[in-house]
Amino acid sequence: MKSTDPTGIVPAQYTGEEIIADSDAELKDGSEALTFYNVVKERLLNVNNWHKLAGFLSAQFQVVDKDGREVRRNVQKGDYIRVDIPGPGSKEGEGFDWVHVEDLKEVTGDAVQSIGFRVRPTANPLNKSDHIAHFYDDIATSSFIVTKEESKVIATIIDRNLKPNDDTESLSDKLRHTVVGRTAINSFSKIQWKNLAKGLVEMK
Repeated sequence: MKSTDPTGIVPAQYTGEEIIADSDAELKDGSEALTFYNVVKERLLNVNNWHKLAGFLSAQFQVVDKDGREVRRNVQKGDYIRVDIPGPGSKEGEGFDWVHVEDLKEVTGDAVQSIGFRVRPTANPLNKSDHIAHFYDDIATSSFIVTKEESKVIATIIDRNLKPNDDTESLSDKLRHTVVGRTAINSFSKIQWKNLAKGLVEMK
């Protein structure tokens, strides 16, 4: 499937690796597709529920606001997302990996409706360290997009500029980031995002 980005939030790929995951649902007509798009849009923004869409081997996701408080609402620009992946956690992330929601855009037109947001690895917002608390370097981004085009609803997830993170004072974290980052690039992220994209547009 050709990956589309009507929102314009996906940055250029200039270094490291790239991962793209797509899934779509074909509806009866444009009216039904618009109704379903609104369902999928809500699924996309309800990040705390992603693990239920992506399956039992999925990471767990928790939205945290700019003041470090866990929130039970849809994700917003400026939030953080705390990620709990299967396996050992980051010391600097206090057991978790952290990303920052740096952009969120929506496009509403006659032919296309689309919404998406982009995250980037970040320091743990709950402590004073400036070191990136994630297995990827902060040049990496993940973009999550859902789009309605005619009678089709598409979920697209694009990781770009993926490189393991070596920005840490902890030797154990440096080893962990190298191993987990390589594993994520080669297999885990591909499976995680493919399952999530499929779950977002599953008609149930």
